[in-house]
Amino acid sequence: MSVALPSFSTWLSARAAHIEGVLDRDMPRAALIPARLHDAMRYAVLGGGKRVRAALVYAAGYGCAPGHQVEPAIARALDCCAAAVELVHAYSLVHDDLPCMDNDTLRRGQPTVHVQFDEATALLAGDALQPLAFDFLAQMPIEAERVVKATQALALASGSLGMAGGQAIDLESVGQSLSMDALQQMHQLKTGALLSASVMLGGLAAGASEAQQQALKHFGLAMGLAFQVVDDVLDVTADSSTLGKTPGKDAAANKPTYVALMGLEQAQGFAKKLHQDAIQAIAPLGESGQYLAGLADFIVLRDH
Repeated sequence: MSVALPSFSTWLSARAAHIEGVLDRDMPRAALIPARLHDAMRYAVLGGGKRVRAALVYAAGYGCAPGHQVEPAIARALDCCAAAVELVHAYSLVHDDLPCMDNDTLRRGQPTVHVQFDEATALLAGDALQPLAFDFLAQMPIEAERVVKATQALALASGSLGMAGGQAIDLESVGQSLSMDALQQMHQLKTGALLSASVMLGGLAAGASEAQQQALKHFGLAMGLAFQVVDDVLDVTADSSTLGKTPGKDAAANKPTYVALMGLEQAQGFAKKLHQDAIQAIAPLGESGQYLAGLADFIVLRDH
């Protein structure tokens, strides 16, 4: 007998609150020496953000389980994966906002970490958040082989062949005209890699079957790219109060974007196509993929 599941909006709010609680509980307390560093780390991670990456972990993990029911060990493993991707994401934002990178002063509607604290503390906070993410993965109470695979997946998505590499290409491309293929490669690394890894980590933690893993892989690739396309659109269509960060930064910095390359209307159409591809990818999951489908809608239709 199947159990009626909460609506997507109710589920997403509950998952965001849940991972906030996990992070708040398990991150070093602000009073622990070195107190200023821990305060900056918590400032960077807690109290804001859409928690899309954590939600992707949970949607994939619970979506691979019959009736969205998992045993306590799997539930804890999903918490560890969700915390890990949020910590890596937070570290990347702290570093991206630094004066040597994007030089931004606003994030999630608040001063960026280097503005609130100082540049050296922000750098160290990002440095400390990244290994903390892998510490979470090491605590997963599941088979060692799956822990290793999850660790490798997050490392690949975070490093020179993933997010960091994409950011390097982005910085090298300022003022240059990129082809569609080159722009897509950059964003598959810079933004898409961690989003795709979030989906795959959920499947790994839950012990997804080979067929389920393939569905999750194709979904993650499509939505990872769609997220960046929508980001580029919002950078030219949203205001700072809605966006929670400074709009128009990419255009002002002469960075290559989908809007700059394709035009606003075509970029919006590309996001819709990626949305359709993602929904089609998880069709084999049936009703179990409903929260992944909800996240696809959320990512493409969001206004910030």
